[in-house]
Amino acid sequence: MAERKKSIDSLLESNVKNVNWNLNVSELIQKTIISKQGKLTSSGALACDTGVFTGRSPKDKYIVRDENTENTVWWGDVNNEFSVENYNTLYARMQAFMKDKEIYVKDCIACSIDKYKLNIRLISETAWHSLFAHNLFLRLSKSELENFIADWNIICLPNFLAVPDIDKTRSSNFTVINFTTKVILIGGSAYTGEIKKGIFTVLNFLLPTKYKALSMHCSANIGQKNDTAIFFGLSGTGKTTLSADPNRVLIGDDEHGWDDSSVFNFEGGCYAKCVNLSQEKEPQIFNAIRYGTLLENVIFYENTDVVDYQNTEITENTRAAYPLHFIPNSVSPSIGYPPKNIFFLTADAFGVLPPISKLSSSQAMYHFISGYTAKVAGTEAGITEPQVTFSACFGKPFLPIHPTKYAELLGNKLKENEVNVWLVNTGWSGGSYGVGDRIKLEYTRAMISSALNGILANVDFERESFFGLEIPKICPNVPSEILNPMNPWSDKKSYNDTAIKLANAFKENFELYRENASIEIINGGPIV
Repeated sequence: MAERKKSIDSLLESNVKNVNWNLNVSELIQKTIISKQGKLTSSGALACDTGVFTGRSPKDKYIVRDENTENTVWWGDVNNEFSVENYNTLYARMQAFMKDKEIYVKDCIACSIDKYKLNIRLISETAWHSLFAHNLFLRLSKSELENFIADWNIICLPNFLAVPDIDKTRSSNFTVINFTTKVILIGGSAYTGEIKKGIFTVLNFLLPTKYKALSMHCSANIGQKNDTAIFFGLSGTGKTTLSADPNRVLIGDDEHGWDDSSVFNFEGGCYAKCVNLSQEKEPQIFNAIRYGTLLENVIFYENTDVVDYQNTEITENTRAAYPLHFIPNSVSPSIGYPPKNIFFLTADAFGVLPPISKLSSSQAMYHFISGYTAKVAGTEAGITEPQVTFSACFGKPFLPIHPTKYAELLGNKLKENEVNVWLVNTGWSGGSYGVGDRIKLEYTRAMISSALNGILANVDFERESFFGLEIPKICPNVPSEILNPMNPWSDKKSYNDTAIKLANAFKENFELYRENASIEIINGGPIV
């Protein structure tokens, strides 16, 4: 313990009141309840509120600009620069804040393959943040903990509020990543996703630059023939839901790497959205919310300890953080072979994109760098009609290097492996949001199943007119009339006008990347 205390003092250089070292799940839950920061639900899960921030704050995320990042980081509106001097000032003020505080230390690992493993030490001021790290990252044995040396340290102090005039932040909350000191500073926000995505950003830098491995914001699972499938998609497109397949084993639901011989999980847990969750629609996720799981920002039915998952009074971004083994058909270690199928999931609220279509390598790179979905009315304040949303590589806020680098890595891997790439619309059909209908989940599952089972390899395809997408003419258990997106529209001219509008939105977005893109990527775009 003396050596551990010494290592903490060398990092924080402050006289903390007490250090809670790697408490177990029950101890962390008990500490949270005693401090009145959380409550047990009827299922046994621990429910906590993240306060003012119920999601990430991308504009308040920074990377320290120094000799190690000057010429490698993609500087701009995604990666805001932070000077070494300002980092040192902020770090010192956080050290001072820790004086006489009780803190929690959780040691864990990211990356399920030894070659890439990252030893992480989270230092937090709340027990439930420590529980989050325990659930989301890879857990260590007692012997591994005894010899643990951190590669990266995260200091998470939700109650430390930055002073912009002093700390040179935009507001009182912040996430600052320093690739030289290997420290992530988080303050002013209790939203645990900042911890998770801070490490994801680190791996998005290290894997492509150091190992030439592709880092991915995706879920992944394995079929009975050891065939790996990857699912890319922004929030609300069904990435977690569709990868939690009872007939396939889960590698992971959110963050993975792809090297020469494998697809591997960065994490040891899942951070699933809970809005409108039900046992009928998503039984694996629903049943994973039990003792040991951390729930965030949920609301209870009045005068009960039963969670009302339909209630979004606090936020639509309600979350459940649980260990991967809470999903009964997950694989351990969380590693699979290179993929046979890749799915790009998009909730197209304009009803233009086909429910499923096959992409060429060129189109795959283009749609990967586009990362399209749509927001619909009611999801955010001020949105009254569908809005296009693009997020490069389906994870733009977490890309420290230029998106074309990831797209090129994807293209190389598609050439090295025989991979089918599918674009799947989980959004609307027969019209835009408000006119058309949401594509039934059972249809989407049937189309994905047919792709995975090789059934779609033996059907005829037709070419769609605006994006050049190859559409299957038939698919078992799916009405053929919806496969071509134009067919369900009663007003064909309206469809054409909407399709042209969406294609032009793709083109406009791509101008951000054209200068650095290869001809192959450029040629994968819309054909109108």
